[in-house]
Amino acid sequence: MKVLSSKIHKISVLVTSVLTVGTLGYMSFSNYTFIDALYMTVITVTTVGFGEVHPFTPEEKIFTIFLILTSITIFGYAVSAFSEYLVSGQFFEHFKHRRVEKQIADLEGHTIVCGYGRNGKQAIVKLSNYNKDFVVVEKNKDMIALLDENGLLNIEGDATLDETLLSAGIKKASALIAALPSDANNLFIVLTASQLNKDCRIISRASNESSYSKLKIAGADNVIMPDKLGGNHMASLVTTPDVIEFVDRLTIEGETTANLEEIDVDELPKKYLGKTILDLDLRRQTGCTVIGFRNPDKDYVINPEASTPLVQGAHLIVLGRPEQITKLRELF
Repeated sequence: MKVLSSKIHKISVLVTSVLTVGTLGYMSFSNYTFIDALYMTVITVTTVGFGEVHPFTPEEKIFTIFLILTSITIFGYAVSAFSEYLVSGQFFEHFKHRRVEKQIADLEGHTIVCGYGRNGKQAIVKLSNYNKDFVVVEKNKDMIALLDENGLLNIEGDATLDETLLSAGIKKASALIAALPSDANNLFIVLTASQLNKDCRIISRASNESSYSKLKIAGADNVIMPDKLGGNHMASLVTTPDVIEFVDRLTIEGETTANLEEIDVDELPKKYLGKTILDLDLRRQTGCTVIGFRNPDKDYVINPEASTPLVQGAHLIVLGRPEQITKLRELF
């Protein structure tokens, strides 16, 4: 982009210089008015073939020859530079970059996914199923081409750099997923993101257990170890297969078959603030059941009492069939 901008700037300066020199030259050699001099310069550099204002003297002819040769050289350079960017794809890349910038500027409360590897792809599928806005940050050109092919909003760059995360809209993002294969790179991302947006929820991938505490200290809200989770999951399928199968059915599907929903108490109608779970009457109104409660201190209560008060900053975890969840969303 910088090279393209530099060449465009250079071409603009050269074209302006030719028009200026030509106009001043004709005003000097031929005593033309400014309009006549500009007219002669334009028809000369564009070689359209109109006649001169009056017959030229030998000096004027030499100046015109110089002007024609100079303008041909400059316009040839301009066409060559433009063709180079058109053929190389950088011209279209420039407009793609501008379009992506505008789309990201319109986002608010989106998720930034750093890395389009195995874990990044799984995160994107889940976010797409729940209709969540997201931006993918990836520096591998082959992956960028794949993202473009699938119509996924992305920017090319190093996610460990401040300017890359700023371009991805970190200031207005509600969450960031650091899914790079390197723990060190994820640590840099977490540090950068936590400094740029203290309200952003940061989830990081980790390969080594020694990285867990470092990522938490750096500012990660959650640290996920895929290999450890995979092993635990496989062992659980041996010890409690029916429980794991049931939980998978609740959580693994997408928007159309969701069985779990999270309710932010702050987003409920004002009349429920300070009331109890019983006052919501979810079971009668929607068929859903409250199975979890998170208080403002982020402590979780499983199967909370009906008398639990609904306070600011609290969340409810609700269980229900897809049609019941849909009704819940419509009502609340």
